[in-house]
Amino acid sequence: MPKKITDLAVGGQAVIEGVMMRDARQTATAVRLPNGDIEVKTQSVSSIRDRFPVLNLPLLRGSVIMVESLVIGMRALSFSAQAAGEEEEQMTKGELIMTMLFSFLLAGLLFVVIPTGAAHLAERFTQDPVVFNLIEGGIRLMVFLLYIWVISFMQGIHRVFQYHGAEHKTIHCYEAGEALTVENVQKFPRLHPRCGTNFLLIVMIVAIVFHVFFGWPDLWVRILSRLAVLPIVAGVSYEFIRFAGRSESALVRIAITPGLWLQYLTTRPPDDEMVEVAIESLKAVLPTDEIPLGSGSYRKEAFCSIN
Repeated sequence: MPKKITDLAVGGQAVIEGVMMRDARQTATAVRLPNGDIEVKTQSVSSIRDRFPVLNLPLLRGSVIMVESLVIGMRALSFSAQAAGEEEEQMTKGELIMTMLFSFLLAGLLFVVIPTGAAHLAERFTQDPVVFNLIEGGIRLMVFLLYIWVISFMQGIHRVFQYHGAEHKTIHCYEAGEALTVENVQKFPRLHPRCGTNFLLIVMIVAIVFHVFFGWPDLWVRILSRLAVLPIVAGVSYEFIRFAGRSESALVRIAITPGLWLQYLTTRPPDDEMVEVAIESLKAVLPTDEIPLGSGSYRKEAFCSIN
């Protein structure tokens, strides 16, 4: 009997020349080495929500999960860059923190400062705060789409997007209860309703609704209010994505369709070798009895490290 999406708690992320898969217990990052072999690194994970159960409450857990996922993702990227030969060593804890801070600052500039500053130019045409917020939201969305479109032409990013497609196809195959083989995985779509791309799009839409309640104050007040409300926006967006991943409603399917379309930009059809890496990553994160019978094995040697 094929598994249903509601029974599963497996997610993933594309990294440099590889894929990171995770469940509630651990992560597994599989990377294609320069010599053609596949190295897999597994690492146990824990959450601050385990120590502070209040953070598991709806609307609170979304922001916590977002930050924790960012940290886990950065660590996986660091390992993949080192394993793939693009960096000599993994990032230290200090370098990881500085990279995350830079990422937050860049995101704040691109998706908060520039959109709200540009929308200010519309004051000569209207004084309606709702219109201002709609314009700001539209500019933010255009900046996001332009950013994704531009980086998709970079060779390294193009390959990451291919691994992103491999990740989605492999999870689809597992959710369908089929053996994890290249032939089976390649049959499935590269779009997935629980993708982080959907989450980002939902965040931008939900943000427009929340920002309307703040009116249209001075520029710096607007910027600070956008940043202050971000945890709530992330929490609402996470709950919607969580609900959408479990729902069979036609209305919900329609609501997440724009996010699926956006994945045509953030994923690319993977080749068979990329699918092999994604399969090995998923197999490493699953309990042995959860790996579908007949699944393939694509590692020439048992390259597996555990932290």
